[in-house]
Amino acid sequence: MEENLLHLSFNKEYMPMEWFTMALHKYLDFSSRSRRKEFWMFYLFYSIFSALLGVIDNLFDLFSGNFGFLSTIFSVLMFIPYLAVSIRRLHDVNKSGWFLLLILVPIIGWIWLFILLITEGYQGPNEYGDDPKKPYNELDDIGIS
Repeated sequence: MEENLLHLSFNKEYMPMEWFTMALHKYLDFSSRSRRKEFWMFYLFYSIFSALLGVIDNLFDLFSGNFGFLSTIFSVLMFIPYLAVSIRRLHDVNKSGWFLLLILVPIIGWIWLFILLITEGYQGPNEYGDDPKKPYNELDDIGIS
């Protein structure tokens, strides 16, 4: 029975906003893996919230120089969670988090990083942890189900 509960929790279909909050809850986890869906849902909601706050900044003229007050605070608060989910996403494709520095290489680095972020994750466990899509079961390795 316990094994079935573990299996169900990994196969649970989350609502889109739950992926965003899941990434926020793991904001200090720089060592495990994140699925593509977790990364891209986080990025989607990050972009939506940032755009909405930018609109609010414009409506109420909340600017300090060229920067909107609310959208700047949101971006600062989301920097560490964004960094963490990006590094975990790179771990899922079996790459070091240092590959995130590809963003500093104009055009070629951006394309390479984008390709890494959209690539399907490494199936099975790797040096960064178990496959986030499927729990690792050592009995699968020896052929016993």
